[in-house]
Amino acid sequence: MKNRGFFNHEFVLAAQIRRLRRGERYRMGNRKSAGHLAALFTIIIWGTTFISTKVLLVDFKPVEILFFRFVMGFAALLLVCPRRMKGVNRKQEMTFVLAGLCGICLYYLLENIALTYTMASNVGVIISVAPFFTAMLSRLFLKSEGKLRANFFIGFVVAMAGVALISFNGSKLKLNPMGDVLAVLAAFVWACYSILTRKISSFGYPVILTTRLTFFYGILFMVPALFLFDFEIDLERFADMTYLLNILYLGLGASALCFVTWNLAVKVLGAVKTSVYIYMVPVITVVTSVLVLKEPVTWVSIMGTVLAVAGLFLSEYNGKGSGNSE
Repeated sequence: MKNRGFFNHEFVLAAQIRRLRRGERYRMGNRKSAGHLAALFTIIIWGTTFISTKVLLVDFKPVEILFFRFVMGFAALLLVCPRRMKGVNRKQEMTFVLAGLCGICLYYLLENIALTYTMASNVGVIISVAPFFTAMLSRLFLKSEGKLRANFFIGFVVAMAGVALISFNGSKLKLNPMGDVLAVLAAFVWACYSILTRKISSFGYPVILTTRLTFFYGILFMVPALFLFDFEIDLERFADMTYLLNILYLGLGASALCFVTWNLAVKVLGAVKTSVYIYMVPVITVVTSVLVLKEPVTWVSIMGTVLAVAGLFLSEYNGKGSGNSE
């Protein structure tokens, strides 16, 4: 009888452990799903920002748009969560400094300057190399990201083929060394930002506060560049409701909200898995161009869209024992 009681106790204990494991897997699955939705939401917004930027470029310089949107984004995050971030040590502070320099200042400046030297199609393709750089850097600096599987590299090749089809869409490839090198640097800098963001997520601070501090340092680094590009305050331009609404979209939506959701996705999914969503930016741009700007759809852009989406799914595929996860 004692043995029977012992085995019953063991059976109940094993059942409880199984239920706990199922519950843990369920919670983890929900968390991962939230991370993927956050990344997808961010990319949908970022893929449409070219329309607002195009409108503002009539009367604003690129550096002015950049400065105004991130100052507005910083102010919005400060209003949403005004409390200070306490307990940050010197090493952590340096990580925030580098994240602000890379993701807020250098990336956008390099991309905008690249566009003045080379074609937008070249920049679109080259920037999409960022997930590959992120994967390489993660192998060097992030042990938690695990081993990269073959499906990531196959997905990268397929997605890049799709991005190239969308970007060039029948036009000839024309290399412009200065602009193309700057675009490569922009992609590399964004990869650095992704790695730094992953590092920041391990500090345990709220995402809104970490994003706000990153914005703060990014804006600080941006200030010297304002003098190089003939920056003008001239806030009267925002009296035009079209300009005001577009800068609000960039500042509140594409900057404050989207950097929080992107950083949240990196925290949940990891730097590599989140970065592959960048493949979707040209796809969103094509769809937005058709719906909003009434641009024609071509078979080349359709094929490119299919390949870019296929590449995303291939890169995200998580088979048994996948290493490309946390």
